[in-house]
Amino acid sequence: MVASYASIASKADLLAADAARDVALCGRSLHVDARVRADLASACAHEPTPTPYFVLEELLGKLGLTANDHLLDVGCGTGRVLAYAASQLPCRATGVELDARLANIASSWSASSPQLNVIAGSVLDISLAPYTCFYLFNPFDTAVLTRFLDKAEREAARPFALVHMSDNGESFAYLGRPGWRLVRSGSIQMFQTASGRSIKLYEFPQHYSVWRYEGVQYARLRVRTSSSR
Repeated sequence: MVASYASIASKADLLAADAARDVALCGRSLHVDARVRADLASACAHEPTPTPYFVLEELLGKLGLTANDHLLDVGCGTGRVLAYAASQLPCRATGVELDARLANIASSWSASSPQLNVIAGSVLDISLAPYTCFYLFNPFDTAVLTRFLDKAEREAARPFALVHMSDNGESFAYLGRPGWRLVRSGSIQMFQTASGRSIKLYEFPQHYSVWRYEGVQYARLRVRTSSSR
């Protein structure tokens, strides 16, 4: 258990511990107003919510990423995943964020780390070929998710991992897509304290799924077939 979690007795304690860890790693708390701008909401973007560090350890810490990997946090907000990656993962990490204000916050504290990068804009407008792992914490609606998955398949240069956490049944978007393999799945709602007591973190269980896309050859064949028509 992370040392700062040892004395947690409530949800407020957990959030405070994560904020303290933010300050230690980034020089500031990464919590911000969770409301999404109206223009971004109309583009199917969801509110920015920093993933708790213990959740990141469960979802990203077990992937076995190496120095050769490059993680993309889709909808990085102020950069909680980047902070975790810089302190706990050996790989490079990039965050892409549609809200320029949040991207600026992430850029400002991460600029001194050569391991990290922040892109202000839409994930649908950048190349996905450089990345070997993607992290999504409910960044957008299913319609945009489908476009993202189509793009990731189309541009994949190699097999990649994808971790998705959401409370709206995200797994259905992956079912039936050739080349995708479910590695593991589960849900997170509670935090277990050092004494064994469970604290409700989320009002509803957040389902997660870890996928491996190995259909690179299939995707390339599909592109060639489409271009020959």
